[in-house]
Amino acid sequence: MVDVIIVGAGPAGLFAARELVERSSFSIKVLEKGKDVRERCEVLEDQLETGYPPAVQGVGGMGLASNGVLNIDPFVGGDLTSYITGSEANEIVEYVDSTFRELCRCSEHSVEKTSEEEELARKAAGAGVKFAPVKQRRLDTDDLVHFFSNFKEELEEEGVEFLLETKVHEIEKNGVIIDGENIKSEYILAAPGRSGGDWLKNQAEKLGVDIRHGPVDIGVRVEVPAVVLNSLADVSPKFYLRSETFDDFVRTYHVNHGGIVVRDQHEDIVGVNGRTLKSKRSENANFALLVQISLTEPVSDTNAYGTSIGRLATTIGGDRPVVQRLGDLRKGRRSTPDRLEHGHIEPTLKDVTPGDISMALPGRVVTDLLESLEQLAKIIPGTASNSTLLYAPEIKFYARKIQVNGKMQTNIDNIFVAGDGAGLSRDIINASATGILAARGILEEAGK
Repeated sequence: MVDVIIVGAGPAGLFAARELVERSSFSIKVLEKGKDVRERCEVLEDQLETGYPPAVQGVGGMGLASNGVLNIDPFVGGDLTSYITGSEANEIVEYVDSTFRELCRCSEHSVEKTSEEEELARKAAGAGVKFAPVKQRRLDTDDLVHFFSNFKEELEEEGVEFLLETKVHEIEKNGVIIDGENIKSEYILAAPGRSGGDWLKNQAEKLGVDIRHGPVDIGVRVEVPAVVLNSLADVSPKFYLRSETFDDFVRTYHVNHGGIVVRDQHEDIVGVNGRTLKSKRSENANFALLVQISLTEPVSDTNAYGTSIGRLATTIGGDRPVVQRLGDLRKGRRSTPDRLEHGHIEPTLKDVTPGDISMALPGRVVTDLLESLEQLAKIIPGTASNSTLLYAPEIKFYARKIQVNGKMQTNIDNIFVAGDGAGLSRDIINASATGILAARGILEEAGK
């Protein structure tokens, strides 16, 4: 019998384990489907260098395979104030950030208002766009490897047991099943990460845990010459837009300066993402442009809707992402290899299909994207040139949200959830914070 089983060794699971060992004498097992940090590194490096989708299972989870940007803000990548007060949320975010600094010696990032921010804010206001500068810490792959290796080692020294390359087949109310064996546990924390979202949804339905469908983000990865985004190099903002025709909410996501576009695979869907690699700098920059879609009646399953679009795009691309010049999209024609060569941007992702994203994405989404790029061009000239490259699809699959209270506790008293896979976060910092809240919830439930 184990006091606490944690499913998943990503940021949420690791921070939960740390909170538990510091505040109790609980016996803790962390069950992880993937490999240890160092074993992942060589494979991850090869995958990121070639643009192939990285394996996101393993210690560190998607955090180890991410672009290494920490958003030090309780409202970016989630909203912690849905569960705790603003002051408590800021305290936890600062604690998570300080832990990263402690274990990987990350550099400080200036959060003072700069002249560039003031100018961008002025231009955004003139274009009817909301400008949101974000306090960030930027890490490289070496930082993340060092952090997660040290984190796991610290937890093992405190008595936390890790079972790696261990697939949890089922969660039961009194434990979990692995390889036909039932490991009994007083409390269970499910934090399987984004790649485990479908598995967790199935487990929740089986157990009778409440689930709600939230919005899904669908869009493209935009690639431009790096010089176009020079004004954002030290600002790292987000832009929130409203399309003119449909008044839909559109946002930018994660600017990668000198970065590359990479494949991003979710089950049978081939999409795109962006990375910044210390060892592989490009002459381009990229960012995501995403349309938020909510459904009500008669269909509310936004995850299924996003999946259907992703599968169509994968079919159109022949199991590869689709790339198109913005000028070709405007003229209603597909991009061809010759037309791409006539542009002024060398694509950083080579394993793509030149085509027509309007064949892959809904017309409303395409209209939203075109109108939003025109708005952005008023703030950042060059983002909407005919040579700008659009890669599709980029879909953020976190539309399902496990229903919890402020302790990350489900309607089954001894089962808690945390992180992206539960739909409670969308980045490293907020995933880590929900893990801490879940651990505190377990301690409170146990009377500790």
